[in-house]
Amino acid sequence: MSDPIAARPTPDRAGIRVICNDHSGRNSREAEAIDRAMKVLGPEAELRHVKGRDIAGAAQAAVGEGVGTVVAAGGDGTIMAVASALRGSGCALGILPLGTFNFFARGYGIPEDPESAARVIAAGHRRKVDLGAVNGQLFLNNASIGVYPAILKERETVYRRWGRRRIAAHWSVLKTFWRFRRPLKVEIEVEGQRRRFRTPLVFAARSAFQLEHFGLQGADCIRDGKFSVFVAPNEGRMGLLSDALRLAVRQMRLGEDFELICTDRLTIHLRRAQQLVACDGEKFTMRGPLEFEMIRDAFEVIVPEEAKDKVQPGGRAA
Repeated sequence: MSDPIAARPTPDRAGIRVICNDHSGRNSREAEAIDRAMKVLGPEAELRHVKGRDIAGAAQAAVGEGVGTVVAAGGDGTIMAVASALRGSGCALGILPLGTFNFFARGYGIPEDPESAARVIAAGHRRKVDLGAVNGQLFLNNASIGVYPAILKERETVYRRWGRRRIAAHWSVLKTFWRFRRPLKVEIEVEGQRRRFRTPLVFAARSAFQLEHFGLQGADCIRDGKFSVFVAPNEGRMGLLSDALRLAVRQMRLGEDFELICTDRLTIHLRRAQQLVACDGEKFTMRGPLEFEMIRDAFEVIVPEEAKDKVQPGGRAA
């Protein structure tokens, strides 16, 4: 194995800090992946295991200490927490994908193999990225209200029993759809125009890769630097189950299974004072209304050399 290439931080920053979700560190497969990556990164890289709720704080500490590259070792929720702390800092984000789906990493061509991902980090090729935000909370791939936060809750139970597997994640979707009974009553405001919806799900997407993975429309909207907002019709749980099956076989129908709104800013007005919001697989309780906006050039992410000048999978041309 060749020696790792030194990372290329801004002149006043140096070193690599790897922040690992402590949950990942307890999984033998993921622990082995981290160990393999650290061997590639070499002695200049420092590993920190932290609990999920402390990830953002650990990243902020790294920024304050002048670290040049902070690596998120985990899934999209871990990456989101680290990315939020790096916003505007001049510190680059490296990614060691250890999640179930890894949509953000895969969208930028970052390998899921730990040694290959570590070599990308060591090479240090950066590019600026745009992110979405809801009420100030950044998200990488998507933010949603309705049935999806309920799916996440069920998924935690399934993972505890069966482990973090993609088939288990799909099973949690079916179980939640079967049990879900209460659609939301919302008003969605875009450019001063309000529309009322009774819906089980409002899903704001920022990952073109994720949409294409599931055969959904809206990727071009995301590449134009906007949100693709999906609003599901209120068809009851049998309708949700039917939609889940069509999603699985990539046959979702625009206008029948969902309505698509393309915009770079929207407001969701709620009937209730607070709403559970899912952002990249993490749950947050937020007060309404929910304000969605684009954050341009939020931070820099380290990507493979061939991806640094391509059109961003989640936004505009670099």
